[in-house]
Amino acid sequence: MIALILAAGYATRLYPLTINTPKPLLPVGPKAMIDYIVDQIETISDVSKIVVVTNHRFADHFDKWAKERSAADAVSEGDHPSIEVIDDGTTDDTNKLGAIGDIQYVIDTLRIDDDMMIIAGDNLFTYKLSDMYDFFMEKQKDTLVAIRVDEIEQLRKLAVATLDEDDKVLKLAEKPANPTSNVAIYATYFYLRETIPMFRQYLDEGNTPDAPGNFPSWLYQRKDVYAFRAPGTCIDIGTPENYKDVCDNYQQILGL
Repeated sequence: MIALILAAGYATRLYPLTINTPKPLLPVGPKAMIDYIVDQIETISDVSKIVVVTNHRFADHFDKWAKERSAADAVSEGDHPSIEVIDDGTTDDTNKLGAIGDIQYVIDTLRIDDDMMIIAGDNLFTYKLSDMYDFFMEKQKDTLVAIRVDEIEQLRKLAVATLDEDDKVLKLAEKPANPTSNVAIYATYFYLRETIPMFRQYLDEGNTPDAPGNFPSWLYQRKDVYAFRAPGTCIDIGTPENYKDVCDNYQQILGL
């Protein structure tokens, strides 16, 4: 399995914090945001490589982080997957590829023919990726992460799903004006090897290359997609005020 971390955005809502630092490398407590994500990915032994896709502006930042992370892993116990940083060549919001465009760019660049985990590089979460992976392996179906969210305004900013009693996706809409459930889908996905070529099909049909939730909204209408009902929360840090709150309370928020 290849784990792909999406980190090619510019996080302009967080300016000035992210003018010279990519959002996933902002510190939360003793570590960068992305390190919490990589810690979770490394609990899944089937992951052979972690790929970070970023933009040209921040590629050097992630190269430096990857070297430091790999050096630390080398002296720690256990096996650790290799880390590779891919520069998508974009420079700002005017020429960005979009999240799905970046996924396809990595698939083409590395000629990926394997199961994939795809995850946003700027979300903090309290559920265990290994539990979601176990669900994915049991179902042998493309798998999304589902979290209960009761605030309507928050649901309108997310993908919202309707699931059957077996957790199969019956309906999925990205940022609905009128959410039909309280099941929110966040940017953590497990896709089967056979699904990977469908990213090209999705783009060739002229669909938007932006938010990664648009792909499963298209995919579930073509094949079975399931959702892992995760205990806990997922936090998208979107404003300087929100970031300060998370930094001040990260131990309580992350259950550390």
